[in-house]
Amino acid sequence: MTKVFHLMAACTISVVLATSSIAPAQTYTTIDFPGAAATTLNGGPDPQGTSVGTYTDTSGVTHGFTLSKKGVFTSFDPPGSTGTTPNYITPQGVIVGGFLDAGGTSHGFILENGAVTTLDFPGAAGTQLTGRNPSGAMTGFSCSDPACGTTGKPTTNHSFVVSKKGVITGFDPPGAVSSTASTVNPSGAIVGAYADANGVTHGYLLYHHTFATIDFPGSSFTFAGGNNPEGDIVGIYTDSSTGVSHSFLLRNGAFTSFDPPGAALSDASGINPGGIIVGIFVDSLTPGTPTHGFVRTP
Repeated sequence: MTKVFHLMAACTISVVLATSSIAPAQTYTTIDFPGAAATTLNGGPDPQGTSVGTYTDTSGVTHGFTLSKKGVFTSFDPPGSTGTTPNYITPQGVIVGGFLDAGGTSHGFILENGAVTTLDFPGAAGTQLTGRNPSGAMTGFSCSDPACGTTGKPTTNHSFVVSKKGVITGFDPPGAVSSTASTVNPSGAIVGAYADANGVTHGYLLYHHTFATIDFPGSSFTFAGGNNPEGDIVGIYTDSSTGVSHSFLLRNGAFTSFDPPGAALSDASGINPGGIIVGIFVDSLTPGTPTHGFVRTP
């Protein structure tokens, strides 16, 4: 199972369109799980410096891992998992994500203090958890495909939020035919992405029951993959003139495009309170090129 980076209102609001095409100098670190065929970095670092991601072994099976501040990798899988995707780690070290069972059905999971709890959206064929804030509220999406599209089958997804009391509420941005919630910050702001009736994917922000559409200027595809307490948003967009996808940061109303050095394509999947960004990149657009994780430090 791989992290879902991209795919997927009368009151919809357009966010500002200021852009910066060149980011200030940053420090980038490439992350590769030892011996893995592919690596992604999906969330973190938490205050202790721990990040989470996935690696694909030489048999083609995807596992979750944590990466400590000291550079120690620890592999993990929920019991019975045949493919694991941790998507987020909270300041308290709680990890949420999704896993495939032996029958190919995707379930949400919560890993806390070494114990795994599963969560399934009522009546859905498949479920993924994608984010959790310090109060315990969580985001995710339900799927029409039991495997949530990870085996290549088409799927229609719908966003949901789980309150700190455990109440699950499904939703879609106005005009959406499919949507995916990515993360929820401490103030309750949710970011994600949705596909409209024309098949175009847009990012979205849901805050105080109001939706705002996020479209990187000049893009044909935008996916908001993460946010932080300061309101910064990161994700991936596709340049409509070149067809190439890049990472973006939306901060204080201004977009910045960026890629790790040497990247042919990149996807920023998370940002922590200190502005450290994690994500995924490839160094070639040749099919089958392995993915790498990255950490971008301000």
